[in-house]
Amino acid sequence: MSLIERWMSRFTLEQLKMTLLRTAYGNKNTFLSRIDPRVLLIWYAFFTISPWFFYDRTVLVALFAVSLTLALTSRVSGLILFLMAFSTFMNLVYIGVLALFLGGNGEAFLALITLTLKLLIMGLASVAVFTSIDPEKLSDALLAMKVPAPFSFGISYGYRMIPILVEQYQDVFASYRMRGAPPTRKGWLSWRIGYYFCKICVLAFYPTLLNTAKRVRTTVEALEMRGFTYTLVSGDARRLKLSRMSVRPIDGLFCLLTIFYIAAAVWASKIYSL
Repeated sequence: MSLIERWMSRFTLEQLKMTLLRTAYGNKNTFLSRIDPRVLLIWYAFFTISPWFFYDRTVLVALFAVSLTLALTSRVSGLILFLMAFSTFMNLVYIGVLALFLGGNGEAFLALITLTLKLLIMGLASVAVFTSIDPEKLSDALLAMKVPAPFSFGISYGYRMIPILVEQYQDVFASYRMRGAPPTRKGWLSWRIGYYFCKICVLAFYPTLLNTAKRVRTTVEALEMRGFTYTLVSGDARRLKLSRMSVRPIDGLFCLLTIFYIAAAVWASKIYSL
């Protein structure tokens, strides 16, 4: 078995399916899952926007440390973290070599590191927050923040459709493999096998999207028959749905600690700058 075949055997569709489901449906036993979803969304907006107001790498490294810690404590999938690290490394190498080839110097690479840190902070904070919020909490939080009800329901419904979508894609992918024949000649490093699987992955998308569109239409018709539109405009239904949400002292303490930490990082940057 070649090196590529061994790596492909590790990244099976079942493993990708479980990773996607764990990320989409959230981990309920993490620190961020205990925070009120409305407060967590406001904190997320503040934490992802604030790095763009700083250019000192000491502050950015401090924010990166917080976002990485939250991502690890939120039990973010190792596959997602690996893909983020690999893409960041390749991006740094590509743009760094291109800058040197065009006559640049180390300053261009340092500027690239600053931008990369900001993007990493946003990416890690995003996966940490949305891994800790399940679809129902996210939908309720958006509804409580006066987001239009069809939009909040659409997000929740989209999350609920993920398992069905992944299962249908897996079935279509398996049917293509059963009806097709792999290349008889593997080629150097089995590149023909890799190309064959990539081709099947692309072809399997079209029937999956068609089946999903049919399911969405059936679901919409069933919801309308049960009076779903009335529940979106009824104040009593909205109050009953949001009655379980409440802001606790731990939510305010979490936000205050974040503000104090950023202030401490700014103060430290004046003493020591990277």
